[in-house]
Amino acid sequence: MRQTARIISTYSADTFGVCSALFELGGMVVMHDASGCNSTYTTHDEPRWYDMDSMIYISGLSEMEAIMGDDEKLIGDIVAAAEELHPNFIAVAGTPIPTMTGFDFSAVAELIEERTRIPAFGFASTGMNTYVYGASMAFAGIARRFVKKDMEKTTHLSANILGVTPLDFSVNGSEKAIEDFMKNAGFEVISRWAMGSTLGEMEKAGCASVNLVVSETGLGAAKVLKEQFGTPYVVGTPIGSAYQSVLRQALLDAAQTGKYEQKTSDLPESQIAVIGEGITSFSLAQAIELEYGKGVKVLCAAEYAGDYLRKKDCLTPDEEDIMEALDGIEVVIADPLYRPIFPEHIRFIALPSESFSGRIYRNEIPNLILRFEK
Repeated sequence: MRQTARIISTYSADTFGVCSALFELGGMVVMHDASGCNSTYTTHDEPRWYDMDSMIYISGLSEMEAIMGDDEKLIGDIVAAAEELHPNFIAVAGTPIPTMTGFDFSAVAELIEERTRIPAFGFASTGMNTYVYGASMAFAGIARRFVKKDMEKTTHLSANILGVTPLDFSVNGSEKAIEDFMKNAGFEVISRWAMGSTLGEMEKAGCASVNLVVSETGLGAAKVLKEQFGTPYVVGTPIGSAYQSVLRQALLDAAQTGKYEQKTSDLPESQIAVIGEGITSFSLAQAIELEYGKGVKVLCAAEYAGDYLRKKDCLTPDEEDIMEALDGIEVVIADPLYRPIFPEHIRFIALPSESFSGRIYRNEIPNLILRFEK
C-alpha cells in the first residue's frame, strides 16, 4: 500500500502532460476516455485554456465500447473531425480504461494517419504516471516526427529551451525570463518547447548549438535531438544569479566542445529539503547552496530519467517515501498541499506548483527566474 496517498494530493496525470506539451502546436489531441476527464484538465491544470484556443477533445468512451472494443467508432470520429479542423497533427492519449482493455494506440494512430494523411501519434499514457512521463513522451514524439533532418547548424551560438509547460512554470512570465537569460548569455533562441513557439519554429530545432533542459519533461526530446543531430544538452533551470553563472558557462562549454560537464554544488550537511519535479527542484537546491552556503536535499517526487541528482538526493514517488526522507530536515520547500504530512517542528515554505495543486494557488506561484531574494 506504499503507493496509496492517504493525506497529500497527486501530481497531474501523464495524460494531461501530453495535452500540456502539445497545447500550443496546432494539433488535435484526443483523450481516449469517458466524458468529463478533459474538463478536469482544462479547468484545473491548464491556465492557457481561457485565453488561447486549442483542439483538446475526449472520445466519450462508453462502457459498451470499452467492453466490445469498438475502435472503428473512435477512428471514424477522429477522421471526421480532422477533415473539418485540418490540424497540424493528431494525437490520441490513453487513460486507465483503454489501458485495462489493451487498446493498441500505435496501430490506431497508423490507421488514422493512413485515412487522413495527417501525422498521427498514439501515446500510451495510462493516467497512472505523472505529467512528467506524458509530456516527455509527447515532446520526444514531436522531435522524432517534425524536426527537419536537413538543417545545418548555425555558425553562431544558438539553443532550444526544452521542457517549458505551465505544469512546471505556470503563466507568470517564467518562459520569457528563461529566454531572456539565454539571450543575455549570448544565445539565439531557436524554439521554446512548448510555450511561445510554433510547430514551425520547433521544426528548426536541429540547427541549434546546444539545448537547455529546464524540466524533466524536456529530457526525452533532448535525448532524441542528441541522437539525431548530435546536439549536446545542459540540465538546469536558471534560478538565482550564482547558479545562472554556472549554467551559462556549462552552455558555452557544451556548445563549443559538444560535451556537457556542469559543476555541481553538493554541501554535505542538508537541513533543507526541496520537494517536487527533479530538474526544477535540483536547480532551486543549487541556487540556495551557492547563494547561502547551506546544504539542500532534493526529494524528487515525479519520474526521473536523468543523472543529475546527487548521493544525498532521493527519489520519493510516494507519501511514505517522503516522510522517511525527513530525518534531520528542519526546513521544507514544497507545494502547500504537502504541509499536512510534516511534523509541526519543521519550518514549511510554500512553493505552489500547477502540477500538484492545480489552480488553487495559481496567483501565488512565483517567477523564480526573476525573483530570488536573500
